[in-house]
Formats: sequence, structure tokens, C-alpha cells
Amino acid sequence: MTTLPRLLLLDGHAIAYRAFFAIRELSTKAGMATNAVYGFIRMTDQLCQQWRPTHLCTVFDGGLPAERMTLLPSYKAQREEMPADLNAQFPLIREYLAAAGITDIQIDGEEADDIMATQAVFAKQTGEVLLATSDKDLFQLVDDRVAVIPPTKSDQPMGPVEVELKTGVRPERIAEWLALIGDSADNIPGVPGIGPKTAAKLLNQFGSLDALYQQLSQVEREKLRQALADHEAAVRRNLQMTSLRADLPVVLDWAQWEMRPDHQALLAFYRKMEFSSMAKALEAPELF
Repeated sequence: MTTLPRLLLLDGHAIAYRAFFAIRELSTKAGMATNAVYGFIRMTDQLCQQWRPTHLCTVFDGGLPAERMTLLPSYKAQREEMPADLNAQFPLIREYLAAAGITDIQIDGEEADDIMATQAVFAKQTGEVLLATSDKDLFQLVDDRVAVIPPTKSDQPMGPVEVELKTGVRPERIAEWLALIGDSADNIPGVPGIGPKTAAKLLNQFGSLDALYQQLSQVEREKLRQALADHEAAVRRNLQMTSLRADLPVVLDWAQWEMRPDHQALLAFYRKMEFSSMAKALEAPELF
């Protein structure tokens, strides 16, 4: 068993979205929607029970970075507007986090991925980091101190070996792999005709994206060589899009990530939300 502190970083928007669509038509007697809040709490509790973090932080998206929008104005343009019933529950989720003593962070104009990257790079120097997310961009952070876990229950964290098994490349090549194949979830177009397996084969053969373009004449298939040549500028742009930043102005302090629940505030919140089972569990005396 490790004695290192373990930081669990929650992708707040991803968990809230998953909770909202997994649990439908849950509301108070007055008609206030609470399904996303309830699911968020349940998923957070399950993750904490399974992974036993010593520290915890929830990270929310703060908008699209100006740098990425300048590079690609259509970035994430295909995404639908957040459902009104979900949007209305974010203040309630934050109210829960405050009562539970869980730090949350959001920076205007910055994406959660980059905030999590900044925190992870700092925290792994002295501890372990678990990233609860379904976003494959964060695979690039994985190493012997950082692992990705899905927001739902899973028996296996994704370390370097698991990332390579899933994608075909090591974590340090993930941004380049995405630059070649694109990312439909973010509306980033890849090189036509290059899918995940071909991109992995090329990167493993040449070692890096730079080496691939320096030795483009050695790519066997003419059609593939031409596609790579024709889309080099797009690939270079994509690499800037898919490479996470780890230098955001974030407070980096283990003490800030300590969990300090206020049981009375939590009980009052559960009662307000009409989460009777959660309130009852909190009211029950501890058994020794």
C-alpha cells in the first residue's frame, strides 16, 4: 500500500452531464429538478469509496480558451446548448460541494482539462493523482503517478500500459495521435484516411510527429504520404489544440484539496433537496 497522498480530480461538467441523463424525472415536491444533483452526489460518493482519495477537487469548464478559438473558430461548435434543467442545477451542485467541504474550481475562459493538467503536474511531484473523466485528451498526463479512471465504477485505473493498449500509443504521444486523427467530440478534423490504428502505426514507426514529417518520403503508401503532406498545416494546428496546458494561474496547495465536510450543512442540504435516504444515512449514529 502506498503512503503517498492521493488527489482525486473530478471532471465536474462531465459527471453532471452523465448524472443528468442517467437519472430522469427526479424533482422536489415543488417541481425543482434534482436529478443531476442526486446523481452527482452518488457518483462522487462511489468514486471516493472505491479509490479512497486523501484529497479531492472538482473542476468545472470556464469556457473556450481564446487561443484555441483563434486557431480553429469552429472548435466545439457542433455541441448542443446545455439543457435548461441541467444548467439550473449547477448552483445546487456547488452548494453541495461547499457543504461537503470539497474544493471546486472554475476559471473564466479556460477548460477543465487544462486546469486538471496544471493541478496534476504539480501534485504528482509529491503524491498520486486520479483523473475521473471520460475525456481521452487527459490520457497524455498519465504516468507512474497519474492515472485516469472513468466517472462510473471501474476495477482498473488507466495507467501507461492501459492507455497504450486502448490507443496504440504511449501517453506522451497522445496529443500527436489526436492531431492526426482529429477529435469529433471537439470538432477538430483529422487527416482524411487516417484512423486511430494508422496514426498509432505511424507514430510508433517514426517515433514522433516531427520525425514523421521529416521522413515523409519513407511512408510506404503514396495516398497516405499525399494526405499527410496536404494536411500538414492542419496537423500542426491540431497539435496546438490537443496539447494540454499545465501553466494556468491555479492555486496549487495540498491543504486546499483537503475534505472538510460540514455535517449540519450537508443534512440541511439533503433535506432541502428531499434526498431522504441521504439525510437518514447522515442522521444515523456511527457504529463502532
